[in-house]
Amino acid sequence: MATVNLNPNGCPVGGNVVGSSTSIHSIQGKDQWVKLNVGGTCFLTTKTTLSRDPNSFLSRLIQEDSDLISDRDETGAYLIDRDPRYFAPVLNYLRHGKLVLDDGLSEEGVLEEAEFYNVTHLIGLLKDNIARREQRPAADKKRVYRVLQCQENELTQMVSTMSDGWRFEQLINIGTQYNYGTEENAEFLCVVSKECANTLIGREVESNDRAKVLQQKGSRM
Repeated sequence: MATVNLNPNGCPVGGNVVGSSTSIHSIQGKDQWVKLNVGGTCFLTTKTTLSRDPNSFLSRLIQEDSDLISDRDETGAYLIDRDPRYFAPVLNYLRHGKLVLDDGLSEEGVLEEAEFYNVTHLIGLLKDNIARREQRPAADKKRVYRVLQCQENELTQMVSTMSDGWRFEQLINIGTQYNYGTEENAEFLCVVSKECANTLIGREVESNDRAKVLQQKGSRM
């Protein structure tokens, strides 16, 4: 019967052990994976990805002789107190070199994170994109209007949670009198607007025209 000796760490020592080479490669592969806990959201990536920009915060963080101090959670993930929504595009850029933004994310927000993590090429790319956008002729932009129907008890929440460039324009009472909810179960039309590229079709244009009509009606009430 063959005897296999184990070192203090429980790894095989000496002898011909079937699958020992595979085990070594598995351990080495496991050491390449890194967990990051960014604002309560866990991201799993590799040291290779995080080292794409050697001068970045992320590359320095995972070095064995790192000069950065970071706490870890109970799973061993590095704790980083930043917004996970805006960290995702930064991590994906390090993975494949392309900037991809989900709906609702602004380039300015991602730029803040890129500067925090010091991802140099991404910082330059975002600044160029923002500069080109700001230099776009006014003719390429159009203000879109939308009309939202809501009850009195929903007004405060709706107005306070507007985001992604939408702003409040006008409130129209569709009850018997024009007031701001002195009657129970009063309903309102809330007109909001947003400036965007002039590529509107169908329902967007229809919403725009309808809102302007409602604004004119409300101003006469």
